[in-house]
Amino acid sequence: MSRPLNFDLIAFDWDGTLFDSTAIIVRCIQEAVRDVGGTVPSDRDAGYVIGLGLMQALAHAAPDVPQERYPLLGARYRHHYLQQQNRISLFQGVLPLLQSLRERGHVLAVATGKSRRGLDEALQSVELYGRFDGSRTADETQGKPHPLMLEELMAEFGVAPQRTLMVGDTTHDLQMALNAGCASVGVSYGAHEPQAFHALQPRAVVHSVDELQRWLLSHG
Repeated sequence: MSRPLNFDLIAFDWDGTLFDSTAIIVRCIQEAVRDVGGTVPSDRDAGYVIGLGLMQALAHAAPDVPQERYPLLGARYRHHYLQQQNRISLFQGVLPLLQSLRERGHVLAVATGKSRRGLDEALQSVELYGRFDGSRTADETQGKPHPLMLEELMAEFGVAPQRTLMVGDTTHDLQMALNAGCASVGVSYGAHEPQAFHALQPRAVVHSVDELQRWLLSHG
């Protein structure tokens, strides 16, 4: 077995980084806001909140919806998402990527704005069983860009910030890494435009899962 070069712990965002779900999440947010009578956000505005905790995201995407309607807004989002979730799959190349990193001895984790229930449902698939050593979700810690998800994962596995890498598709992911004192890599094929990444000091910005794998095997 080869050994990690620079990072013992690699934490991945989920939606838009490993899971090809950005477009469907955007539509579900828009439909949920429409259902409760709010101003439907643009694709760009709905996409911006991906990666945040659900209620934080919906509140940002629908600022004219009264707070007392947030529970209904969340329920309508979940309704639409459940209708669409069977159409969502991993990006091509994710499974070989994870396998190559496990073979080299990296600790692999997920740090996501999804709920624990939502992530567990996704991880129950046969192809993902046992692929990750740990995970944190926004509803059991703090939503991004607060660093608590990464801090808890580092504490769980006894890994220092300088040996931890966060991989994500949004500025929320990269800001979380910066707040936790960790390195990051941005992927450009998810929810946020990569032009905004550079101010957050990622080690690299990659444009495909294959490019991500090459970078991690060379620099991880």
